[in-house]
Amino acid sequence: MKSIDLTPLYRDSVGFDHLASLLDTALRSDTIAPGYPPYNIELLDEKSYAITLALAGFDKRDLSISVENGVLTVRGEGADGDSTDNDSNREYLHRGIATRAFERRFNLADYVEVTDARFENGLLTIELVKEIPEAMKPKTIAITDGDGAQRKDRTIEHQADNTGDQAEEAAA
Repeated sequence: MKSIDLTPLYRDSVGFDHLASLLDTALRSDTIAPGYPPYNIELLDEKSYAITLALAGFDKRDLSISVENGVLTVRGEGADGDSTDNDSNREYLHRGIATRAFERRFNLADYVEVTDARFENGLLTIELVKEIPEAMKPKTIAITDGDGAQRKDRTIEHQADNTGDQAEEAAA
């Protein structure tokens, strides 16, 4: 396995801690169990998402979900190699349904929160919503003349996006 040294990134950069952390997390998680378990990410509407993981052979008690520092982590404690009550009397000729332990991480954008998680028919569905705080939502600001009188022909719309704040002038 080839490892990548990120020391120069940490040493010469100021304020890029989050980027370095994302790189480090991505490099670590790909080496644990690449591609397992399979998952879908759905856009339900403008603000809602769903992540669905295929977890056949797992029980709800085997799973845990946590969010820390903008990273959603799903863990599963597998039963492979262990003899459970259901498997003690079974002799497998082929065992193709994996129930090995896993850890899957998802980096969440700013203001994305987990709202629900349910486990049905071997599928774990995690619902997320993006709620922008009121202070970050676009707002219209009236422009006044130098004497304090408000002009009625111009307003500035303030809109926040991923790259920063933008001001757009619009005719009223």
